[in-house]
Amino acid sequence: MKILFVTSEFADFAKAGGLADVSAALPRALKRRGTDVRVLMPAYQNVLDRISQLKVVASLPGHASIEPCLIGETQTPDGIPVYLILAPSLYQRSGTPYTTAEGYDWGDNDLRFARLGLAAAEIARGLSGVDWTPDLVHAHDWPAAMAPAYMVWSGVTTPSVFTIHNLAHQGLFGADRLDALGIPHEAFRTDGVEFHGYISFMKAGLVYATHVTTVSATYAAEITEEPLGSGLHGLTRGLTHEGRLSGIVNGLDAEWDPASDAHLLSGFHAGDLSGKAVNTDFIRMSLCMAPSDGPLFGIVSRLVHQKGLDLIAEAAGAIVERGGQIAILGTGDPGVERMLLDMSRRHRGSIGLVAGFSETMAHRLVAASDFFLMPSRFEPCGLTQMQAQRYGALPVAHATGGLADTIEDNQTGFLFHDFWVGGLLEATNRAFDAYTQPELLADMRRRAMAKTFDWDGPAQSYEELFSRVTGLPMERPPDRGFSGVTRLPKLISTDSDRRAAAR
Repeated sequence: MKILFVTSEFADFAKAGGLADVSAALPRALKRRGTDVRVLMPAYQNVLDRISQLKVVASLPGHASIEPCLIGETQTPDGIPVYLILAPSLYQRSGTPYTTAEGYDWGDNDLRFARLGLAAAEIARGLSGVDWTPDLVHAHDWPAAMAPAYMVWSGVTTPSVFTIHNLAHQGLFGADRLDALGIPHEAFRTDGVEFHGYISFMKAGLVYATHVTTVSATYAAEITEEPLGSGLHGLTRGLTHEGRLSGIVNGLDAEWDPASDAHLLSGFHAGDLSGKAVNTDFIRMSLCMAPSDGPLFGIVSRLVHQKGLDLIAEAAGAIVERGGQIAILGTGDPGVERMLLDMSRRHRGSIGLVAGFSETMAHRLVAASDFFLMPSRFEPCGLTQMQAQRYGALPVAHATGGLADTIEDNQTGFLFHDFWVGGLLEATNRAFDAYTQPELLADMRRRAMAKTFDWDGPAQSYEELFSRVTGLPMERPPDRGFSGVTRLPKLISTDSDRRAAAR
């Protein structure tokens, strides 16, 4: 089976968040299972800076105000083919894939990511000059969401799967951009791309893809209702009823292994946690925290409203009073950073904050922690709770999305269901109680560290879904069931069926 994997981030070359990690790990897992998967992404300047060989393999025409581009082909060291969209005026800039160096959205993000979706559609049509045509296009999140739409509008019959990584980020642009983006005017309606008077890239992916997935089974259910439906809950509920929406939880990269992690000062495993204490001492010293026999609560997070860090600010006094310490690593919203900085100043020696990000520091902080705080308002999947469990840091988390799907309450972590400071404190109190019972704590750590969260299960789930969508057989019988995915009875394949489902 041949899969074109369309993404705005790929961890080998360009990373702004968890999408990059998934975009690097899932194609590799599919490749190991015999799938011919190739990645399509923009050629940002930092991508070009990181590659040594690039071969131009195709030239694509412009469309409306979307400029022409070249397609370059490179390859990762382990053999994943990567197609790069060469459009210097769109992508060769300083900053992140989405924002300027100052943190503002690029003013032409609509054209930049329409170019990504259009390139995918051209390759799927077999008219790009690329000597390879996919059996299925797999597009990820709003920056790639126009791929299924351009495919349908140009008459491409190749099926598509669209994966939602975070429904709250939708890619909204003014209705006056219809002509510039080459969107048919008849598509600007409630069963098309229109969303409260705006063009919604996310909605385009939902309406026009053959099948839609998201990154956990619980989140797939949550987005069919408010508030997590983000105004699209009627559409997502319809997709569920029509058998076009399912949830597949993400996996965890194999590098997250405390016994072999090169980032750590000392490795460890469930049978010998002495190396964990070495990392704990380092984090306490690095963050100017006092020596302590109490538990260390870790946080590695984007510092944004979604992550529920305001609950931690409210609970911090009670946690410190019980003898706990909190170590925080992250960057994000300046207001959230200031709130956490004020919190750390009020509790000098007990709370430490590093406002920034370092991969090495992230690994060490996870390894150092006894417990990990994740009171997210919502969490489509989350990776940190998986990393924490592998490193014996039991998560204390809000029971939402992928957190609910990957943490076993009172077995491998502590969940609270009502989003308020009382819920968080009730869960942290259970963590404190476990900390005072060495046998219970050791047993919970063993259970947590035994969980692998590897990508083989998710890859098989996607593989079986791709087989259903395309009608092509899998290379071999599945090793296990369609794990993590809601079994749904019907797939919608025609444009008229899609519109009926949207209505």
